[in-house]
Amino acid sequence: MTKSSHHLSVRSRVAKAAGGAARFASRALGRGSGGMIGGEVAMRISPKLLEELAAPYSSVIVTGTNGKSTTTRMVRAALESAGPVASNINGDNMTSGVLTALMQGTGATRAALEVDEMHVPAVAADVNPAVFVYLNLSRDQLDRVGEIGSVERRLRDGASAHSDAIVVANCDDPLIVSAAADNPNVVWVAAGAGWGGDSAAYPRGGRVVRSGEDWHLIPAFDGEALPELSVRPQPQWWLEDVELAPEGPRATLRGPDGVSVPLELKLPGRANLGNAAQAVAAAVAMGIDPAAAAAAVSSVTEVAGRYSVHDVNGRSARLMLAKNPAGWQEAMTMIDPRVDQVVIGVNGQVPDGQDLSWLWDVDFSAVKQPGRRVVACGERGADLAVRLEYAGVHCDLAPLPMDALAACEPGRVEMLLNYTAMRDFKVLLDRKEGTR
Repeated sequence: MTKSSHHLSVRSRVAKAAGGAARFASRALGRGSGGMIGGEVAMRISPKLLEELAAPYSSVIVTGTNGKSTTTRMVRAALESAGPVASNINGDNMTSGVLTALMQGTGATRAALEVDEMHVPAVAADVNPAVFVYLNLSRDQLDRVGEIGSVERRLRDGASAHSDAIVVANCDDPLIVSAAADNPNVVWVAAGAGWGGDSAAYPRGGRVVRSGEDWHLIPAFDGEALPELSVRPQPQWWLEDVELAPEGPRATLRGPDGVSVPLELKLPGRANLGNAAQAVAAAVAMGIDPAAAAAAVSSVTEVAGRYSVHDVNGRSARLMLAKNPAGWQEAMTMIDPRVDQVVIGVNGQVPDGQDLSWLWDVDFSAVKQPGRRVVACGERGADLAVRLEYAGVHCDLAPLPMDALAACEPGRVEMLLNYTAMRDFKVLLDRKEGTR
């Protein structure tokens, strides 16, 4: 009997078997990876299954508005240097997806779990993680999760309820500092905060004033008392000698006790250096050697199809995901300046958030470059095209990402898509590639 099933009650064993069957059926019928439906079925049969499954694991919970999937993939890579790891690798980050990941973790003693911000307290109550990784907070799908303050409160509750856990937290994001501050075991990482539009006010009182990479609080009104932690915490992990080369960013990661390890990523962008720094810090907190963790993190080439490159009729398309203002702003910095064709696709389905008014908060002028062709597409492509034109970015309009790609000339194409636009495009890609 496997480690993951010997401690299960009879009811939970039945639930695990039913969940596995549901997952298999979903995959066989082409309805998706089955990560969500398998967990949903299993939870209906045994509400205690997650708690029982998680008991033998030493787990890391990764959460935040942007970078969850990438950082979870990096943590998983680092932990795998010491043995098998259970992980929800397809972004199924709600309770049912976490449950499915643990059901599949045969032989693993560690787990790297991506968790949606709103589900952190509930998942942590059952998983009892050894480490939390808190990345960043910004507006995301207001019609689903509500205002940013309610999200910060969820993360604060998750960290404070597990005083024995280590919280690896981004000290450059004031909202994350507020969320982590009540836990006595915080490891601060200077991971960067490219988007500051949602953290002008501090959740515990005061107003955030930024100065370069530093920040501190001042009273928002006369006589307001500031919280005990009113300045950016001193980081225990930080990046030096940062180089943002088109072939991949590089830096030296410094840490406690004189640790100094190179990061040479195969994923683009400054934000991914920050993700890597927090992934290494989390792995070290789990007992992994820093050099081994950094090497493993640097080996990651794609994350659930993101950053993958596909040849479609002579067009070499690299896929990147962006879901909210902060993510879009960062994704545009990842576009290779040597590429002169860019496809941008936006849908407005429930998983994306149906309110796309945030498009007007994004500075799309960053995509503008002499000689570059931009094609807007997706269910909300017309809305996107209007926003691009107002930003001074002339664009063509196509119905769907595959149509937009076909409208490009053979050669390299950078594709920035939101959640369901990428999901649906990947289905078409998989069908094309499966027929070769």
